[in-house]
Amino acid sequence: MALGTSPARPRPQSRILMRMDTEHGQSKPIGRFAPTPSGRMHLGNIYASLLAWLSIRSANGTLLLRIEDLDERTRSGPWTSLLLDDFRWLGLYWEGEPVFQHDREELYRNAVERLTAAGLTYPCFCTRAELHAASAPHASDGTPVYAGTCRNLTPAEVAARSAVRPPATRLRVPVCESPEGTISFTDRVFGRQRQTLALDCGDFLIRRSDGVFAYQLAVVVDDAAMGVNEIVRGCDLLSSTPRQIYLQRLLGYDEPRYGHIPLLLAPDGRRLAKRDHDLDMGELRQRFGTAEHLLGWVAHLAGITPDDKPRSAEELVAFFSWDKLREHHENIVIRRASL
Repeated sequence: MALGTSPARPRPQSRILMRMDTEHGQSKPIGRFAPTPSGRMHLGNIYASLLAWLSIRSANGTLLLRIEDLDERTRSGPWTSLLLDDFRWLGLYWEGEPVFQHDREELYRNAVERLTAAGLTYPCFCTRAELHAASAPHASDGTPVYAGTCRNLTPAEVAARSAVRPPATRLRVPVCESPEGTISFTDRVFGRQRQTLALDCGDFLIRRSDGVFAYQLAVVVDDAAMGVNEIVRGCDLLSSTPRQIYLQRLLGYDEPRYGHIPLLLAPDGRRLAKRDHDLDMGELRQRFGTAEHLLGWVAHLAGITPDDKPRSAEELVAFFSWDKLREHHENIVIRRASL
């Protein structure tokens, strides 16, 4: 049901908003790199970027580059320049000019306004400490399942709390009994997935209290506006995909095809992360010497090639298949001694 329908009738919670035109057609695979310039790329970023690149190139598709720098803290320092240089050194080229999220805030604002006009959002005053102290369980990604504390505040209560601190904005999800609140999709690696939003995440943030638009909203709006129809990323984001699909349905966007790949883990079980300086590109470029040596080793690690022979990104295209990734879907432990 589109906007403008008589408010006397109940509104379904999917595809109630008018469709936004996209910048590109959907006739061929269109993927994207979407790095956050919060530090130097590490081995896990290279691994995920290579698989995203190989998937698109093996299908003669288009690959775009988006720099996810919504948070002002990611806009300082040399990281964006280093990201671009590292991609070029690896031979992982992309089409067109890089897109920067900080230039696209009007798109996110418009999406929030559309959702709010449809009665699907509300202000939330819960602090991070309050959320983590709640008795509600946590989703598989560690996010507390929101208990709906601020869902039914009166206008007077909203005004009083707003005078103390600015609110975040949450998106309402359907009640458990509603079929629209259960999201199913088929992942290219992990198969059929099913999540009931009210049980598994609850109402979720689309804008933080500091005004920064939430990842779940921004990535959905950007992918739709850029025409992205194939998303390859780490399986740590598998549980957030139903939230993004729900937003896509509300906003009238097409749903991309998802492929979530296993993670690279340190021996202690933690995910490789920039903040821990795990095998960053500075160290890797020095250790491997050439992009071909590094890419050949990473491709073998992923199960794409039968050996770790040095190969360029272009040479690896012939080896890529999703069947191989499905066969090697367990997380991979990285030990420095194996490099």
